[in-house]
Amino acid sequence: QVQLVESGGGLVQAGGSLRLSCAVSARTFSGLGVAWFRQAPGKGREFVSGIDWRRGIANVADSVKGRFTISRDSAKNTVYLQMSRLKLEDTAAYYCAASSSTFGGRADEYHSWGQGTQITVSS
Repeated sequence: QVQLVESGGGLVQAGGSLRLSCAVSARTFSGLGVAWFRQAPGKGREFVSGIDWRRGIANVADSVKGRFTISRDSAKNTVYLQMSRLKLEDTAAYYCAASSSTFGGRADEYHSWGQGTQITVSS
């Protein structure tokens, strides 16, 4: 069983930066993939970025490539999403998710989800 707790959401102006944190509690981190997804009102859940816990290799969606960076701190059992040059269209609820088989973009491959944290980008 994996538990995930997100933090760091809030209101930010367009062009600004924000860092999300996802505290991960797991019996084992072997084979674990952790990803960020987001969901805007009236839209489906969208993959943002994922990371392979052991190797630190990341996947990044084209929509945020060059602006968002995912990382993990093994000592703190935490995954971060550093977001910069935020746009109005980045406004969404952001969710952290864990998978025992992937760090890719399919939401149905993730078995554990956090409660989400809201990001609102204002003009």
